[in-house]
Amino acid sequence: MYKAKDIMSSQPISASKEQTVKEALDLLAKHGISGLPVVDENDKVIGIISDTDIIRYSEQKSIVPHTGSSFWISPYTEIEELASVRSGFELLHKTQLENVMTKKVYSVTEDTPASDVAKLMNRRNINRIPVVNDDGKLVGIVTRADLIQCMANLE
Repeated sequence: MYKAKDIMSSQPISASKEQTVKEALDLLAKHGISGLPVVDENDKVIGIISDTDIIRYSEQKSIVPHTGSSFWISPYTEIEELASVRSGFELLHKTQLENVMTKKVYSVTEDTPASDVAKLMNRRNINRIPVVNDDGKLVGIVTRADLIQCMANLE
């Protein structure tokens, strides 16, 4: 039976709550991932930041104004509206992660069966689960892609 430690990424990319949305976006883009754990100074998980969190936050705070039903900026958009979009992105980029991250985090230990990890992801509709050691420190992360890889390797 596979356990979380068998399928997790053991060197997870993480961020601190003081980092900005821009820094998180850079990490997401650089590593081709859609979310990452947010840890405190002791590497304990205090949140998760995902592309969904960033989009939801910008919509809730009206930081980036809607540009139309397609969300694409029209070539006919007025200069004032473009300036508003730019200032919205600049404000979003400066926002600290603690204001955007999801604070309720579900985590598992290294010995949690992979089937339980999958059930938790399904039940809570989440795409990634931090793996912590007995001290609560981040040691890995299991994503839906990790679960798919595990299932593909089963004989």
